[in-house]
Amino acid sequence: MKFSVFQLSRQGGRATNEDRMGYAYTRDACLFVLADGMGGHPQGEVAAQIAIQTAAMKFQNEAQSILPDVGAFLASVVTAAHDQIVRYAAARAMMDAPRTTLAVVVVQEGQVRWAHCGDSRIYLVRNSKLLARTRDHSYRELREAMGSEEPVNRNVLFTCLGSPARPMYDVSNAMTLDSGDRIMLCSDGLWDSLDDKTIVQVLSHQRVSDAVPMLVDMALRKAGSNSDNVTAVAMQWETPGIPDAAEGEAIDTGTDETFASTIQTDEFETGDNFLDEEAIERSIAEINETIRRTAARKSQG
Repeated sequence: MKFSVFQLSRQGGRATNEDRMGYAYTRDACLFVLADGMGGHPQGEVAAQIAIQTAAMKFQNEAQSILPDVGAFLASVVTAAHDQIVRYAAARAMMDAPRTTLAVVVVQEGQVRWAHCGDSRIYLVRNSKLLARTRDHSYRELREAMGSEEPVNRNVLFTCLGSPARPMYDVSNAMTLDSGDRIMLCSDGLWDSLDDKTIVQVLSHQRVSDAVPMLVDMALRKAGSNSDNVTAVAMQWETPGIPDAAEGEAIDTGTDETFASTIQTDEFETGDNFLDEEAIERSIAEINETIRRTAARKSQG
């Protein structure tokens, strides 16, 4: 597989950044995941971290080197992440469990599928057009789909991970990717400030390493001091080699039997020490070093 990827999270006018994102890949499959811890509930950043770590662990365990059933995998990630969050809260006798949205994308065998719960979005862009976008699990989007013009607060969701009720979620059908297709996962801090037309235009005309920072900065500027946290991870499928690409941006999984991830999972089982931003950056540096060594071996061969 050949693809380019870039991820970025910036804190807006909030006390903490509760967004989390990352990606992982084997020789023949790749995973992209983003979670947005929900305000108004305790430890949203913990819920988001549990969600992405659950996805990474399941991917590492089940992708050998492809997932046998992508749809079942996506559904199991959502339910397993929810269960882990609920267990975390129960073990600490919390009156209110942490809560989060979740968006998960899997690409393998030239096809993409995704699952989402809440209002973190997934965009698929092809030839400067919006090919697909997830629909938020919010009362506002539900009313718009029903043709109602009654105003509703966009922040009110009817489902999420960590809630007392089992989460509702959507799993997409498989779509075959064309060379140059862009896929982006983003938190509501991005799409609430920028309309779909702007997002598609920037994604279409910039490589992802430029598009993601540009969109994040645009969203922060437009929202001003009241900005939510803004997070995005985007990939471009089957991109050719980019001579001036940043280290780790262009990935060719080649023929190596490998697993690499920007999501560390070694401290997941204890549940006591969740990764901070510095640890996440260390993890990203580690995967970039793996990519650099792999590229060096291929150039020598």
